[in-house]
Amino acid sequence: MTLDLVRLDDRLVHGQVVVGWGQALAASLVIVMDDRVRQSEWEQELYRMGMPPHMSLEFASVEEAVAAVPRWLCSSQKTLLLTGDVDSLVRLVEGAPAIRRVNVGGLHQQPDRRQRLRYLYLSETEAEQLRRLAERGVEVSVQDVPTARPIPFREIP
Repeated sequence: MTLDLVRLDDRLVHGQVVVGWGQALAASLVIVMDDRVRQSEWEQELYRMGMPPHMSLEFASVEEAVAAVPRWLCSSQKTLLLTGDVDSLVRLVEGAPAIRRVNVGGLHQQPDRRQRLRYLYLSETEAEQLRRLAERGVEVSVQDVPTARPIPFREIP
C-alpha cells in the first residue's frame, strides 16, 4: 500500500505536514481532498505556493478520491492524503473500505468544539463519528507530528 497517510488536519497543506510528515514518509505526492477547495482555483494556487519542488500536489473532491483510492493504493508513488473535516474523512472511509488506518492531527477551536488535546478540538458529533470508525475496525490514531506517540482514539477524552 502506498497511500502512506490519510490525515485529518484542518489546516490542510502547511509546514508541519509538508516538512514533518512529508519528509518522514518520503512522500512525493500530497492530495488535498476537499469539495470546496477542489472548485477554487484561487485556493489551490495558495496551497501550491507552500509545496516544495520535489512534491506534487493534487486536489480531489471526496467522490473523486473514493474513485481514485484503488489507483493510489497500487501506485509506487508515496502519497499523503489530507482532508480538513471529519465528515469528508468519514465519507472517504465509508466509500473506500480499503482504507483501514487514519491519522487525526490538528483540528482547531470552533464554537461547538471542546478541547481534547493541546492540538485537538472536537464537537460531540465529530468525536462520535470518529468513535464509530474505530468501532468498525478502522485504526484511528491521533498524532500531531511524526515523532510523537500515536494515541489510539479510544484514549481521547
